[in-house]
Amino acid sequence: MKNKSKSVLEFDKIIEILASFAETSLGKEEVRKLDTSSDLEGVKFKQKQTAEGVSIIIEKGAPPLGGFTQVKEYVKRGSVGGIISLRGLLNCADSLRAARLVKNYVLLNNKEEGSYEILEDLCNGIYTNKDIEERIYNIIINEEEIADDASPELKRIRKEIQIKQNSIKNKINQIVGSSTIQKYLQENIVTMRNDRYVIPVRKEYRSMVKGIIHDQSSTGSTLFIEPIAIVEMTNEISDLKMAEKKEVERILLELSAMIGEVADDMLTNQDILKELDFVFAKGKFAISINAVEPKLNERGYIRIKKGRHPLIDKNVVVPIDAWLGDEFTTLIITGPNTGGKTVSLKTLGLFSLMGMAGLHLPAEYGTEISVFSAVYADIGDEQSIEQSLSTFSSHMTNIVKIMKEVDEKSFVLFDELGAGTDPTEGAALAIAILDTLHERKIVTAATTHYSELKLYALTTDDVINGSVEFNVETLSPTYKLSIGVPGKSNAFEISRKLGLNQDIIDKAKRTIETDKVEFEDALKQIEENRIYIEAKKTEIDRLNEESQKKHSSFLAKERKALEKSEKMINEANYEARKIVESAKKETAEIIKELRKLSLDMDKDKVRRVNELRQSLTEKTKEVEENQYSDQIFEDDNYDDETPLSNGDAVLVRSLNQKGHIISEFDNSQNVMVQIGLIKTKVKKSDLVKIKSEDEKKQKTNTSRMVKLKTSSINPTIDLRGLNLDEALLELDKYLDDAFMSNLNEVQVIHGKGTGVLREGVTQFLKKHKHVKESRLGSFNEGGDGVTVVTFK
Repeated sequence: MKNKSKSVLEFDKIIEILASFAETSLGKEEVRKLDTSSDLEGVKFKQKQTAEGVSIIIEKGAPPLGGFTQVKEYVKRGSVGGIISLRGLLNCADSLRAARLVKNYVLLNNKEEGSYEILEDLCNGIYTNKDIEERIYNIIINEEEIADDASPELKRIRKEIQIKQNSIKNKINQIVGSSTIQKYLQENIVTMRNDRYVIPVRKEYRSMVKGIIHDQSSTGSTLFIEPIAIVEMTNEISDLKMAEKKEVERILLELSAMIGEVADDMLTNQDILKELDFVFAKGKFAISINAVEPKLNERGYIRIKKGRHPLIDKNVVVPIDAWLGDEFTTLIITGPNTGGKTVSLKTLGLFSLMGMAGLHLPAEYGTEISVFSAVYADIGDEQSIEQSLSTFSSHMTNIVKIMKEVDEKSFVLFDELGAGTDPTEGAALAIAILDTLHERKIVTAATTHYSELKLYALTTDDVINGSVEFNVETLSPTYKLSIGVPGKSNAFEISRKLGLNQDIIDKAKRTIETDKVEFEDALKQIEENRIYIEAKKTEIDRLNEESQKKHSSFLAKERKALEKSEKMINEANYEARKIVESAKKETAEIIKELRKLSLDMDKDKVRRVNELRQSLTEKTKEVEENQYSDQIFEDDNYDDETPLSNGDAVLVRSLNQKGHIISEFDNSQNVMVQIGLIKTKVKKSDLVKIKSEDEKKQKTNTSRMVKLKTSSINPTIDLRGLNLDEALLELDKYLDDAFMSNLNEVQVIHGKGTGVLREGVTQFLKKHKHVKESRLGSFNEGGDGVTVVTFK
């Protein structure tokens, strides 16, 4: 019954499709041996094998398996001292070449070491011998010819044959061209008989032409005679051809012996390449159906996310979501005919078989299947005239076999359970069968039209209804499977849409028990409510997505505006700093001149000069203070110790924006943050608390002092004469000061020397938190002796 169930679920068709992806006949044979497994670890291995096949094909393209063929017969002949045919030797060379190329394909140029563990383990066992490959290819031209250069002796023999043949052609052409002989010939031509050159002589002139008769025409009027003058020459060619044949046999025997010596290795290669072809076929098949590797369990749990039946055209198949075996072990699917119930049932069964065979599934990530001891299915109308079985009897025969074979690890599928007989009795039997399986906790899915089974699912623990949608307005199914909601047959609605008189429909309704009518009406209301809710949910999701896009767009624009304004401020500060530096230089020159003048002045003038000098110094200090009066020194403004709470000022790291918390944290550790006019939900891990304004003010004077100290930092540092450790300490302190001084670019002088200092500085700069990039100086900047550093 297990094999019959596989056939019913069309697992055999999947195997044939899979076989079409194998490159070789051996690979196809291996595919056709594929079967399901009940061993969880074994299935996991097969799934990983397929995953590696998919990954390597995506990364490196199609594997180079061309030329790999069955060589068992050839290598065995070589191993016992026989001669392998030219075709056989070429096949052996092709297989060695395929083995070498596949080995390189798997083992070389991988992104990560050990990324294809299973495939690499297989390929490590492949034997390669490029010398044998090239020797065969150099000697054998095709299936009927070997090269003249196969051996010096063969080349010599063939050259002599060519010379003798040319001599014969010249001689016989002379004979035919002779005026004496021409009058005896039927035609002025030369032809071949039994590999001998002959001329057509009229029968009556036989005695006039000396030679050996090899043939005559059908009428007997023409004799084909080999002239005596070339008989000996032709005999010599025959001897040379015998020698050629012996030399060819010797060469082939030598090549065959080479193959015989590596016979065991080549047979091992054949097994490995066959397995690789099988794995690559699984990978190609998975890619062709856009499949994913399923999660695996052995507790009977199935979860299919957007599953697509692989035998239905991928352009028209409707994906289904289905789950079974966790919160409930029995699923009863209802709905109208042609609504997709059977396809949903087959998808559940076929996915289980494919997963247990190590094949990936055409679904979305998150799909999970269980490893069962067996999958049993009774699907389709198997009415048998020969066995005098009705539809009901045929189904019941299958069900009897299934009930005898199933165990607690089985998965059972029934299509239209209890159909084909009296509805009351059929429904009772169906409930009894499902309840028996349910009591044994056997995972089961069944389709039905019976209302009794819908009620059974509603009133029984671990049993649930499912339904396939049907659009009554268009009289067409949607093929969408819904779990948790029983379906309607919609017979009355469909009949009404098709034009059946309302009186007839009302009469039909009156013949049905009142509670059944009410039940069907309730189902209709539930279905309408579900469709309405899903439509609203879709609309809400769409609006939410649009809102998120607009929100992201607004934040991006705000971030860009802030970056632009910050850039303008930085540029203005840079210009102001240049003006201050220039003013300071001029002030220093003026003070210097005043000092010189003070030597020749009286006391009153000296006092006045000192007052002016003091005034200049104070003005310079005031300008420098004003330059930084509106700047906030950001370092050490963060509070990593106090827990976050409602009202705290924070920095949102991902947005690089400041705001404040306006709500309490929820269960997922998310909180609402106000950034300007925007309110957004942010994860706790993305927030950094900023110290309070009072704490900032306490540091303002210190910050200003630091700014004043660093404002006149030299844009160049000279590290020459220091060892590497001393130089890096000096450089680290200098970079901090230069960065706080808002310098965009500085120069580090390290000299050329042995290059140790330059290399150490280069490596240090690559990891420094303030450095955006660094480069060696240009010719006019100091060349290799200077590194130019740009700050972030």
